Amino acid sequence: MRIIEAASLVAIGGMLALAPARADTVPPFKGNDTGGIIAYPLTSQTDIRALAINHCASYGKVVKFLAVEPHYGGYISFACRWVPYGAAGQPIRAAY
Repeated sequence: MRIIEAASLVAIGGMLALAPARADTVPPFKGNDTGGIIAYPLTSQTDIRALAINHCASYGKVVKFLAVEPHYGGYISFACRWVPYGAAGQPIRAAY
């Protein structure tokens, strides 16, 4: 009985030791109806303001940028807020 347990423990340990270690991949743009994050390296490739505006407008909200971490691996965070009272109409999607 102990030999079977020891053999299974060695087999499980061997599988864990030989399995490749990898981190989860994070998309460069991720968000939901309350806001989201944009990877900082994406700023040199696309218009991040238009990305955020279109994302929040799809939920009927306006964008408010919160913070910027200007380094490799940093993010730009934004919040999607309801249209303030007195504003004329719904948010408009960026057309450019």
